[in-house]
Amino acid sequence: MISYIVLFSASFLAATILPFYSEVVLYALIQKGHPSWLLVVIATIGNTLGSVVNWYLGKYLLRFKHRRWFYFKDQQIIKMQYWFQRYGQWSLLFAWLPIGGDVLTLIAGIMKVRLSIFLLLVGLGKSIRYIGIVYLAQLTSGWFTHILSDFIQLLAT
Repeated sequence: MISYIVLFSASFLAATILPFYSEVVLYALIQKGHPSWLLVVIATIGNTLGSVVNWYLGKYLLRFKHRRWFYFKDQQIIKMQYWFQRYGQWSLLFAWLPIGGDVLTLIAGIMKVRLSIFLLLVGLGKSIRYIGIVYLAQLTSGWFTHILSDFIQLLAT
């Protein structure tokens, strides 16, 4: 149970603007023999909920749009929101990317993407990512274990 809480927490933190990686925890749990489908579900939920934090931060930033230091004017924001609602929402499928993914979720909040659409697109993208990670981890587990044991034997001699 504690392993699943650690995975959820790591996945949640990895999706926020904090620098954190959930793949290491996921890989370790795969190697311990935990059910892959359960790991994917837990990691996806944690990572998607972490992205919701960024979405809320983006929505919160709009409170400051009337301040002098706020970069964009009202008309610019309205135009960008319209464009993003029409064309940019699909970019949320790539919210799992290590570079730019967190920014996309923040921008989605600023652009007032509906939470239901946000959850669907971000959750789908992140679940596909975690399925891919599990698949690669299972493909390479024998190879990685072999390399690691060779390295340990080399150190021992």
